[in-house]
Amino acid sequence: MNILIGDDHLLFREGLCRLLTQLDADANFFEAGTFDEVMELCQGDQDFDLILMDLQMPSWPGFPGIQQICEIQAGTPVVIVSASESQSDVRAALDAGASGYIPKSSSVKIMLSALNLVFSGGIYVPPAAIQGEGQSSGSAAQGGGHASGPGMPALTQRQRDVLRCLREGKSNKQIAYELGLSEGTVKIHVTAVMRSLGVRNRTQAVIASADMQP
Repeated sequence: MNILIGDDHLLFREGLCRLLTQLDADANFFEAGTFDEVMELCQGDQDFDLILMDLQMPSWPGFPGIQQICEIQAGTPVVIVSASESQSDVRAALDAGASGYIPKSSSVKIMLSALNLVFSGGIYVPPAAIQGEGQSSGSAAQGGGHASGPGMPALTQRQRDVLRCLREGKSNKQIAYELGLSEGTVKIHVTAVMRSLGVRNRTQAVIASADMQP
């Protein structure tokens, strides 16, 4: 496994290297201290299996930089590991193509679980971002949303809209188009819905919500 770590703090990069050997003891690590160095490595002959990158490192061009890396290293999961836990940063990173967003405050167990989820094809979103999404739309949902019945999870109106689309078998791209959202925001809502329903995938979410009001 070839892993690229982009972070301007040497000690943090070394710590990540030691941590990631738990995923693959024979992993090869490539380190970069600036975004330009990350780009240079990505544009080289080396293909990576995982790219971990901080935000706001020297020469950081903003979130479009994530999209650039995703295009250059197509098919390679790019995961943001950042001290920022801002919901807007999480959404912007996902919109740009990141496969996950791990706060630096996360425990070793959470970080390894998040990376295992990414490797299995999932998208890791920190729980705080999901809770924040629900809270930010909660006041509006109280006026026009559906009240949950006994035993029913409390979903915001937007989450119910996403769940309705899931029942119709629509992809994240189709849901984003229909509801006027970004795909990154749809991913956050889908994750929040599955967490509220206590399920692990979209099919289980549809089955679990069969008795819920649309």
